[in-house]
Amino acid sequence: MPALAACLFLFTAALFLPANAAPKHTNIILIFADDLGWNDVGYNDDGDFIETPHLDKLASEGMVFTNAYSAMGNCAPSRACLLSGNYSPRHGVYAVGHTERGQKNLMRLKPIPNVGGLTKEHVTFADELKAAGYTTGIFGKWHFDANPNELGFDVAPKPPIPGWNPKHLESTGKEDPKGIYSMTEAACAFMEQNKDKPFLLYVPHNAIHVALQARKSTLDRFTAKKPDLRQRSAVYGACVYDLDDGIGVLMKKLKDLGLDENTMVVFTSDNGATQKSSQEPLRGSKGGYYEGGIREPMIIRWPGKVKPSTKCDIPVINIDLFPTFLAVAGAKSKKRLDGESLLPLLTEESPLKRQSIFWHFPGYIDDPVNRGREFDVRTGFRSRPVSVIRKGDWKLHLFLEEWQLDGGREKLATNNATELYDLGKDIGERENLSSKNTAKRDELLDELLAWHKATHAKIPHIPNPQFDPKANFRSETRNEKPH
Repeated sequence: MPALAACLFLFTAALFLPANAAPKHTNIILIFADDLGWNDVGYNDDGDFIETPHLDKLASEGMVFTNAYSAMGNCAPSRACLLSGNYSPRHGVYAVGHTERGQKNLMRLKPIPNVGGLTKEHVTFADELKAAGYTTGIFGKWHFDANPNELGFDVAPKPPIPGWNPKHLESTGKEDPKGIYSMTEAACAFMEQNKDKPFLLYVPHNAIHVALQARKSTLDRFTAKKPDLRQRSAVYGACVYDLDDGIGVLMKKLKDLGLDENTMVVFTSDNGATQKSSQEPLRGSKGGYYEGGIREPMIIRWPGKVKPSTKCDIPVINIDLFPTFLAVAGAKSKKRLDGESLLPLLTEESPLKRQSIFWHFPGYIDDPVNRGREFDVRTGFRSRPVSVIRKGDWKLHLFLEEWQLDGGREKLATNNATELYDLGKDIGERENLSSKNTAKRDELLDELLAWHKATHAKIPHIPNPQFDPKANFRSETRNEKPH
């Protein structure tokens, strides 16, 4: 009878356990900034201009990824990669609007047409988590024509950008700049309504995308500061500060609800900063594929799983969040994912299986980046057709105009189709080693071309009949939209 007595004891004891003692699914919160650069957070900034006390606290409580990337260089395509867990060739979202942004007679190739955004045929991490029993909500910037409810979100405000008027110009007096506080309030209400069941909360902010906005009290704080060496204005610093303040409000609510110990919180940004904030020593800015356009701040806080104040230097990319969320939920994907779960890194158990990450942009965006390619700067382009691979510390850019039109592999010594950088020694991408380390160049090039085939990447190859080699850049033709 001893075994029976033991079973009765355990059954009786279970009846008197507090409700919160039962095993619970981990909640997931993804906070997604807009146009916030790698250097635009206090824990990365090398000066005292930027102030992000709440993000700095989050960093001290979790793991900071020093080599985190967005999968694309600007807003909509980055979000398409994030939500789908796939590289750009899988969904065809390459740009905001179209891929012919710039002076057409300076484009050597006909770009690959753009897909406007994800549709209900695509499966997102919200779809998969919803199927796993999570209640899913989005409060903030969406950037696709499809309704969020068609892509897995149970709760999505209409419009999904509460409290923000996109036509409002730079403001110094708004008490809800960029909708930071209204969307945070809605997100807090969602957490409270769903505190007794697992939830996914996606908070894609509008800050710090132009037009910059800030509360008057915050702007006064930054106007009193010394000028910033990174070219950032007082309203820029103030907008970042208000974004951080909104994150603080969200984290306080999470703690007040008693959920902070059972919630994974992820913070990152959709792409690099605009030219309103130099990211030096990183080269480039938003829209380009040098480090300043794609390297992002990223933090993951997960009490009891992730050690506080830890850092990870292994390259990761935002498509990794989809499989990570599924692993946290104990779910398996019904689709092919290009990302890899970050759980081995978070628990410091093992490195990732993959060795390389990739980018593919088969079009044109105007407005040159900081320290861009000489020809692009002269002709007014931020990015031309390009594919990129990073493997370890090595990064190779394959420029598709030169590759397709100037002799390809046979002419690599002279056609300027590749640039190779050792980021471990040259994070600023200043010394092109393509002609000095041809073995490493060829290794990465072979892998990149194999990736093209594996993902069925569309490569622009048709010469543009409007191209005029004698044409000059006309600044009045600039048609870039602030996305």
